[in-house]
Amino acid sequence: MPALVDTTIRLLSQEPLAGLMPTAELLRLAEILDKAGFAYLEVSGGGVFDTSVRRGVESPWERIRALNERTETPLAMALRGRFLVGSRPVGGEFVSRFVASAAESGIEVFRLHDPLNDVENLREAGLAITSAGKEFDAGLVFGSGYTNETEALVEQARKLPGLGAARVLLHDPSSSLQPQRAQELVGTLAEASGLPVGLYCQGAGGNALAAGLEASRAGADLVACAVYPVALTLHRISGEALATALAGLGMDTGVDVDALWRASELVDDHIGDEPVTPLAPRIAVRAAEHKVPPGLVGTLDTHLRALAAGDRLDEVLDEFARIREEVGWPPIASPIGQILGSQALLHVLSASRYQTVVDELRALIEGRYGSPPGPIDATVQRAVALSGGAPEAEAPVDLDSLRDEAKGLASSEEELLLLALFGEEAEPLLTAIRGRASGDDSLIASGVDQARAERIREIVRIVQESGVGEVTIEEAGMRVSVRRTPEPLEPQLASLAGEGEDEQPSSPPADGVVRIEAPMVGVFYRAPQPGAPPFVEEGETVAPGQTLCILEAMKLMNEIKADADGIVRAIHVGNAEPVEFGQLLFELEPVGAQPLDAV
Repeated sequence: MPALVDTTIRLLSQEPLAGLMPTAELLRLAEILDKAGFAYLEVSGGGVFDTSVRRGVESPWERIRALNERTETPLAMALRGRFLVGSRPVGGEFVSRFVASAAESGIEVFRLHDPLNDVENLREAGLAITSAGKEFDAGLVFGSGYTNETEALVEQARKLPGLGAARVLLHDPSSSLQPQRAQELVGTLAEASGLPVGLYCQGAGGNALAAGLEASRAGADLVACAVYPVALTLHRISGEALATALAGLGMDTGVDVDALWRASELVDDHIGDEPVTPLAPRIAVRAAEHKVPPGLVGTLDTHLRALAAGDRLDEVLDEFARIREEVGWPPIASPIGQILGSQALLHVLSASRYQTVVDELRALIEGRYGSPPGPIDATVQRAVALSGGAPEAEAPVDLDSLRDEAKGLASSEEELLLLALFGEEAEPLLTAIRGRASGDDSLIASGVDQARAERIREIVRIVQESGVGEVTIEEAGMRVSVRRTPEPLEPQLASLAGEGEDEQPSSPPADGVVRIEAPMVGVFYRAPQPGAPPFVEEGETVAPGQTLCILEAMKLMNEIKADADGIVRAIHVGNAEPVEFGQLLFELEPVGAQPLDAV
């Protein structure tokens, strides 16, 4: 009989549902799900860490420990192979230390997949998981669209026992797995690997539920689901519907459906009337039609509407599919989907192809992330090679050196890992944690009594976790207003309007100053990583091709380089500040060409 895995808590802890349900209510929910009969509860993963850091309220490690204290069912975490919970691959030592911290916090099962289905990229993490005595469930991502996809999946499945995997998990993030294919692949992958096979999938219109049922009939030993309101909102398999249907087919999972309905009622109290914009009907329809994850389609749509180009979504999705074929049919698992989406936006909005290439796509084509299932188009390889020099590969993060630099900010191994993975984005969260640890009580110091101080803190927590803009309370002659500080807009990739800096050198205007403007909307970073010296300072001389800054857009880092020799006369943006398309970043004073004897 198949066992069921619940993913409700993970999905409620990441976008687009993050913050709708306070932590106290999530813990109540966990206690209900703990008694429902699930094989394990998947409570954390890449999206959870990213959301937690960006919100700056609660450490993702703290949440895992709080859940572990209240449950007996094993807890699970989803990781993206060498990417872990971030958007860039990390080294073996980093992987080992991250897995050790997760295991120590209470994670018993690690669901691990490589975004390119290159399972050799799972070797280091798999070894770390098995060395920690935890369960390693290896995911294979379905939905690349490659003609020989089954053969490619079987080839990778054969390698998994040698990596220490306890199970193969067929993972469909793009809603493209049809029921008959699910049935076929469960048997094929089990035979090829000699391991039990489970299923993680999503899909609108009942497709995911049908795939789950057919996979179970074919012998799947595990199927992932979520409680009804979350499944309905995010197009997952409803645990209530799946458990009931399997029981009717003579495959009773042992899951208490009444407990799931109680959990659904609790969740519905918080998200029942909340709009979830990334899955508006027109987004869901296009996601299903193009077989692209709905969240990714919603992100692309948001960027286009911000640029008054909302009517070009279909063009971008068509270009997305074309790029995907050209770069070897990679599955659309995070962060590969974001990389392809960024490049598709550039192509459509600039009306040119591969004249500007995001660094991550260049790394993908050069094989730095692993090998995609299919061949890479030779013409595209050459176009990318001619579009500009490849950025230097980043040196592995030295955690011990970072620890010395982060004294007073990261006081534990897990906090150091957050700082290494997310850089300056993690600093507000770590600062908040330090403030709580120090016991600083500025309210009491300001003359507010203990009881009222606690009430004010509770109001602040409500504002932080609920997303409301402002709360005002009057009581016993005291009026307290707590207002949310407007958050900077999410980095949005913008049109290049014409040719970018990499294609055409800037020409100095009449005043002789070269102005370097932002070729996209994003977040401006002066240094390659926290604690590192800035790329340039005012008064320094720069050479053609020298990196001036990094712009982060859609979680991708894009280097902005100088086009010619010059002196940095002004830097107009502060570190970690959001910038708009066309915003002035630098002013350079041109300098004459070097004398021949200096060349």
